[in-house]
Amino acid sequence: MSDEQRIYLVDGSTYIHRAYHAIRSLSTSRGFPTNAAYGFARMLIKLIQDRDPKYVAMVFDSRKPTFRHELYPDYKGHRPEMPEDLAMQIPVIHEITEGFNVPVFLMDGYEADDLIGTLARQAEAAGFEVVMVTGDKDMIQLITDKVTMWDPMKDQVTDRDRVLAEKGVEPHQMLDLQGLAGDSSDNIPGVPGIGPKTAATLVQTYGSMDELYARLDEIRAGKQREKLEQFQDQAFLSRKLAKIVTDAPIAFNPGDLAKKAPDANHLARLFRDLEFRKLQEDYPVVSDLSAKDYRVVRDAAALEALAEKLEKSPFFAIDTETTSTEAVRADLVGISVAMEADSAYYIPCGHTGPDAASQLSKTEVLKRLGPVLENPEIGKIGQNIKYDWTVLRRSGANLAGVIFDTMLASYLINPEKRAHGLNQIAMDYLDHRMITYDEVISAQGARLESFAQVPVEKAVTYACEDADITLAAYFKLSPTLESAGLSELLSGIELPLVPVLVKMEETGIRVDKDRLQAMSVDLARELERIEADIYTMAGEEFNINSSQQLGRILFDKLSLPTQKKTKKKTGYSTDVEVLTALCRHHELPELVLHHRMLAKLKSTYVDALFGLINPETGRIHTSFNQTITATGRLSSSNPNLQNIPIRTEAGRDVRRAFIPKQGWHFLAADYSQIELRLLAHYSGDEILISAFANDEDIHARTAAEVFFTDSQNVNAELRQQAKTINFGIIYGMGAYSLSKELGITRKMAQTYIDHYFERYNGVKRFIDQTIEDARQTGRVSTRFGRIRHVPDINSKNANMRGISERAAINTPIQGTAADLLKLAMIQVDADLSQQGLKTAMLLTVHDELVFEVPEDELETVQQRVRQIMENIAELSVPLKVNMAVGSNWAAAH
Repeated sequence: MSDEQRIYLVDGSTYIHRAYHAIRSLSTSRGFPTNAAYGFARMLIKLIQDRDPKYVAMVFDSRKPTFRHELYPDYKGHRPEMPEDLAMQIPVIHEITEGFNVPVFLMDGYEADDLIGTLARQAEAAGFEVVMVTGDKDMIQLITDKVTMWDPMKDQVTDRDRVLAEKGVEPHQMLDLQGLAGDSSDNIPGVPGIGPKTAATLVQTYGSMDELYARLDEIRAGKQREKLEQFQDQAFLSRKLAKIVTDAPIAFNPGDLAKKAPDANHLARLFRDLEFRKLQEDYPVVSDLSAKDYRVVRDAAALEALAEKLEKSPFFAIDTETTSTEAVRADLVGISVAMEADSAYYIPCGHTGPDAASQLSKTEVLKRLGPVLENPEIGKIGQNIKYDWTVLRRSGANLAGVIFDTMLASYLINPEKRAHGLNQIAMDYLDHRMITYDEVISAQGARLESFAQVPVEKAVTYACEDADITLAAYFKLSPTLESAGLSELLSGIELPLVPVLVKMEETGIRVDKDRLQAMSVDLARELERIEADIYTMAGEEFNINSSQQLGRILFDKLSLPTQKKTKKKTGYSTDVEVLTALCRHHELPELVLHHRMLAKLKSTYVDALFGLINPETGRIHTSFNQTITATGRLSSSNPNLQNIPIRTEAGRDVRRAFIPKQGWHFLAADYSQIELRLLAHYSGDEILISAFANDEDIHARTAAEVFFTDSQNVNAELRQQAKTINFGIIYGMGAYSLSKELGITRKMAQTYIDHYFERYNGVKRFIDQTIEDARQTGRVSTRFGRIRHVPDINSKNANMRGISERAAINTPIQGTAADLLKLAMIQVDADLSQQGLKTAMLLTVHDELVFEVPEDELETVQQRVRQIMENIAELSVPLKVNMAVGSNWAAAH
């Protein structure tokens, strides 16, 4: 039969539950659960894309009791209440279905199965082929020559022949099987002692339950006959409960079920609210750019006219088009600007395509626009303005007057969100999907090497849209930022930090290539040696990187105690936690851990660093990110210099490869225990404040307090345990985690925590009050107003609630520490410039700043940096900075 006469009846309720259990811990940045909704949406999209149904209907269960509950009150009685986080998603799932314009069937008193059964029989009678989209085995009884089941999760079709081959009975006889054997999933009792295999044999022999009971005296097995006789009424009740209704009061009308196009605008807004970023892109709001006034500036007269407009404008949005995503390697291709809504200009100056002659040179453009760009009285608005700032500096124009960055604003408003790109902002705040970079650099199926090759005419709309949408986003985000009390954080910390980071990224850091090369060779040899030792211990060679093969060696061959299964429960887990636990039982797991660490170090850093050396500067230029961490800490990427291990000799060896200019030094300035000092400040705890005021060893002091001993009796082991407790408290560590960290019993860990809070009762009050405030407001904030949402802090799910509670405790401390370091960076950079010093700030790693300092400035810089960092804010305890000088990064630590 053709697709034109095939109808798909989707069991929506079954797929809601499948999606809910298949995808865990998915929610919006504000805490609304979305796992079931996302899985359901994906399932529906898969159906539409894979099968392209001409007729389709979605069928849901009603939450009210059905006639089966009247027949048998215990029907499905053992099933728990629908979880709260799933119940919250049901209306959203219905809305998703409506957005795809799929008709919905739902009726009180009937299950989804009954409505599918009724529609299936009516459609079959009308000459349609029916595909029931479900994995529910109860639906098998409905299968006929024209009615089949398709389980998209397994991509498995079940028809009459398959039922006969697998079950040994006709589809309609499955009802008799359920009557005899019952169904534990629905709490249908059946006949005690009659299982599925016995039931199948009986049905095959007698054809039906009715015939079986008519000839019951033929059954020779006395106990079986007794059971069947004793529970005859229960058997027929069970069959009645299992029987799917096919005459529910609904009517099949093919016209109502004909496939319709999705409501793209409805879905775009819904997927925006649910933060399904990929689905937002797949189902965008239909945007019309035809009404936009986008112009290209090709000659001197047009440039002069534009420059005069910009000079009279209080502010404008600016964006650059370049040859690379790496700002320090990017050449300028063009500049786009926007001063008013729905209007923008593009000034090409670096295109190399066939119409490249019809553009001004970069020199001409920057000669006229330079004074505008460098005028601090004319406001500039950008999206990730750090990138454009760097590109323009490379071209000779030093941007000034930056008043807003839409990416930073989006991040400050909602730091838990995973994306703050302009297209995401446009979809979230403007209901607009932008032209993508891939779309504009694709030409007749081929991908151009860079934006410079894009014809100017094709580039205009794309480039102008960037500036136009940035300006539109500014108008939307600015009042939102203001109402959230975040404007001062943007103008006082994040924006002033941008030019500091620009300079740091431009400067980069020098590396010793010869040392890296030697390290690569040494690491390769060491890895070979460790591999040989592992193979010897294992008694065979195997793929060390294969969790499956490693699990076989550890647990099957060496018979080590199993710890846990993989997430998919398909095999043994061999993650770090498991291997660390196994180290107590055998040497091989420890060797595997060492092998993994060295392999990662070699591939991620030693070998990768060669490709990251800029050929123009001979240096590595990491990128500092302001919009990644929820607490406000800066992160670095390409390469991530914050993750180089410092506690291992191999990690320190990598740091030794980072070196200053010849004759210069590295200076590292590290805030000492800043988070514990902030804990003292926030909590007002007398013991903590006294310890820091007297410059005591805070970990030794805690050991004395928690372990009830004199500080003179605190040895290295006790101090280390106290250090773990001190920092564990900040991160909301409970007894379970602390017990694992210290290798002690959970009871003992809880005793340590209790002792801590008895002595540091101010800390206990601070934690309790912080959590209580967060429960009331759904967010926490730092000293400087940075916010973090903790929407799950009132969740009934203990794990989700615990995560939010730990975030609530940690964020004010870690976030304030991040803000203090940023303020210090801004002031240190300004001071170095004002004093005319050659010293350059190179890196920020957690609470540390790294400088490249000439010999004759070393003493001065140490004094000035210490003065600024230690006096950056007035707290109830003193801030302290540790400094180290060295000829490489490891030595300056």
